[in-house]
Amino acid sequence: MVMKRTNQFNVRPRSEKERKVFIRWLDASASLWNETNYARRQAFLSDESVWDADTGNLEGKYKGVLSSSVAQQIIRKNSEAWRSFFGLNEKYHAGKLDERPSPPGYWGNEEDGRVLRTYVRNDQYTIEYGNRSRLEVPIGSELKNELELNRNQRLRVEIAGDPKWSGEQNRVEIVYDETAETCRAFQPVTVDDSRLDSPLASEEAALDVGANNLVACTTTTGSQYLYEGRTLFGQFRETTEQIAHYQSRLEDQRKSSKRIDRLYRKRTNRRNHAQDSLVRDLVECLHEEGVSTLYVGDIKGVLDTHWSPRVNEKTHNFWAYRRFINRLEDVCEECGITVNEESEAWTSQECPNCGERENTIRHEDSLTCPYGFEGHADLVASESFLRQQNSAVGAMARPVYLKWNKHEWREHHNPPSVVVETTANEEYTDQSTTSGGNVALGEAQND
Repeated sequence: MVMKRTNQFNVRPRSEKERKVFIRWLDASASLWNETNYARRQAFLSDESVWDADTGNLEGKYKGVLSSSVAQQIIRKNSEAWRSFFGLNEKYHAGKLDERPSPPGYWGNEEDGRVLRTYVRNDQYTIEYGNRSRLEVPIGSELKNELELNRNQRLRVEIAGDPKWSGEQNRVEIVYDETAETCRAFQPVTVDDSRLDSPLASEEAALDVGANNLVACTTTTGSQYLYEGRTLFGQFRETTEQIAHYQSRLEDQRKSSKRIDRLYRKRTNRRNHAQDSLVRDLVECLHEEGVSTLYVGDIKGVLDTHWSPRVNEKTHNFWAYRRFINRLEDVCEECGITVNEESEAWTSQECPNCGERENTIRHEDSLTCPYGFEGHADLVASESFLRQQNSAVGAMARPVYLKWNKHEWREHHNPPSVVVETTANEEYTDQSTTSGGNVALGEAQND
């Protein structure tokens, strides 16, 4: 049996000239993706075949910068995205998905801080390790001339990081985050499971996806992780209010503007960056814990639990629950972790001590039971969800509390206290899990 694993490296161009060429190479990848995607979206909106787009002409336009092989990979990756979209669209119309999928979106946005990426075919790059580890990738003739390379040479950049896995290399993904000023390479490799040195055993974990705290996770080893979401949602709401403001000033029945489109992209890119980083951080922790099975709530169950429109605005519009689960499944697959979607009914209101459900009270981050229990609601929900799977949960360790700092998730040593502020009109937990306040309005475009 073979499995896929991923090596990760930091990419470091050796000179300012080399860095500029490297960024131009990545920028051209985004431009090719965007032009290909635009042509296909226009065809889709006109009820024409997206496969009729003139990708051959676009490949010729960009191969002088990218090289033919990289240009072909970008177009192939875009084709994969469209095939995935059509597959999800069929499931939606068959009633198997609750959320209508969106066509593939665009890459990079210079005004908001770009996240650029490209893909290189497995036989078109080389990685060497040692005192001067390096990555060599193909570039087009225009960039070779700028660097004074001959026609057979490739761009060579330094990398930092030791390979965790060895095996047959697959297509490498290179990602540049302009805001964080970081560039990383992700190299999937195919590994025979007889050679795996991972700690995977038979441990299990369960996730509670929430509104104020994005993810709470409990493992059968007793570890708990809590990813705080209030700061991110505050930024989301602020941008949404800006969108609403500029929409109110539109004239002549216009529905959007370049400024509004930029704000939508900024909101989506910022959310996606935090989401992808959370998934990677969490899965790496679970892998080290020896987790082989991860339980997540099915989307219908999440909607049933959080019936309040304001909570659903947070959980599904802001957090893009389906995108999160898809990304989680992809990264878990790399680490050999199976993701199972199960019903999480009652987990947000069940007392872990006595099993009481009807009379527990949830207020913001707290869950209290009239028979004496008090705890953090989201962590309790993830623990209860895990126990529902007939999993034996070990003694609970101190939860790891993480906050987003615009670039990465960092452990915070002052977790939120559980303060219970009940009133005579306090509602029971089966009514809502939201805190007070208005949730930002406005539909997301390509969120």
